Amino acid sequence: QVQFVESGGGSVQPGGSLRLSCAASGSIFSIYAMGWYRQAPGKERELVADITSGGTTNYADSVKGRFTISRDNAKNTVYLQMNSLKPEDTAVYYCNGEGVQYWSGSYAYTLPQPNDYWGQGTQVTVSS
Repeated sequence: QVQFVESGGGSVQPGGSLRLSCAASGSIFSIYAMGWYRQAPGKERELVADITSGGTTNYADSVKGRFTISRDNAKNTVYLQMNSLKPEDTAVYYCNGEGVQYWSGSYAYTLPQPNDYWGQGTQVTVSS
């Protein structure tokens, strides 16, 4: 089955930087877009940034100019470089994909969108 595994979180002071990684595993042969989401305590999960296989990016207004998303299509991996971190960036960060196509036996499937294939997430804490 398809899994998303996030890593790279930690605790930093305001103004610091972190780089998150997320690898999608399973018998995947295509992913149209990969995205980073975050969920702060007591809040809904929100989209932070996403990137298509062609490199088109989209950012939430709150992170524009500070965060950079990138991906390695060959490795089904997406990264999030986070600079100038603020306390309001504190959250659990998750990744997911859109148009994720994979093999199961001899058959090809596409993950539904939206889906519940969330990983364990990675905690980012920004505090002085």
